[in-house]
Amino acid sequence: MNEHSPRSAYGSLIQRAVAMMPGLAPDEPAAPVHRVLPDLQSPSRQLVAIDRHRLAAGGMLVPGGPITPLAEEFRMVKRQLLLTARGVAGVDADRARMILVCSAQPDEGKTFCAINLALSMSAEKDVEILLVDADFAKPDVSKRLGMSEGPGLLDALAGLVDVEACIVDTDVPQLAILPAGTRSVSDTELLASDGARAMLDRLAAANPRRIVIFDSPPALAASPASVLALHVGQTMMVVRADRTSEVDLRAAVAALDGCEHIQLVLNAVSFQPSGRRFGSYYAQGGR
Repeated sequence: MNEHSPRSAYGSLIQRAVAMMPGLAPDEPAAPVHRVLPDLQSPSRQLVAIDRHRLAAGGMLVPGGPITPLAEEFRMVKRQLLLTARGVAGVDADRARMILVCSAQPDEGKTFCAINLALSMSAEKDVEILLVDADFAKPDVSKRLGMSEGPGLLDALAGLVDVEACIVDTDVPQLAILPAGTRSVSDTELLASDGARAMLDRLAAANPRRIVIFDSPPALAASPASVLALHVGQTMMVVRADRTSEVDLRAAVAALDGCEHIQLVLNAVSFQPSGRRFGSYYAQGGR
């Protein structure tokens, strides 16, 4: 994975993007359902069960499932992000643990990548992952996980509820979800407020093990993305191989120039059927 500052020389940005994801998850028409499970460690808390069947149907990682090419690809994707989250020169330690997942335009796979990144990171032994649905106009994280919507980030930004009270623990160890919340016509203005900066900073500062992943609106389709970039320490820009133009990619990177650390991930890459890919090693029987 290559890392690019918005002020660095680009060459061909798409050519430099790392080829990672095999494709996007299809839309799932079924209504989301969830089961609430007791948290055995804390009787006063409840865990919401992630719908594994929905994840599998969407082509996403399944917690506890076999090692697949997709799982290996996201192991590589997350590694540089984790290294940066654990501290790099010039990045605030807490802010480095806040990651924006974005794309230039809609339908380029950023929610698919945000969820898979969160699932892959949650398998680490020394972190806790908070996946935030910050695509306020078209929130999709809860639906893809088979969870019901509820109070979330926008409600907390509006001062209606404490943000920590909106966080939903899941039955995937070390993974929690912060829904988008009640839609507002002032989402960008709420994000740009001093109170929002303090609130988002507290999300990371409250737990030194917590890594916060924001599923952002597309950078060229909605204004909140550029404001969110001011709050995070690093950005993962999803580039769809068969759709994203270099003009759009350059414009999106420029729109997110509030974040110094921007990395590119190439999505929807076609592979030769005979080609060897990650995961085949695990499928081979040992001798």
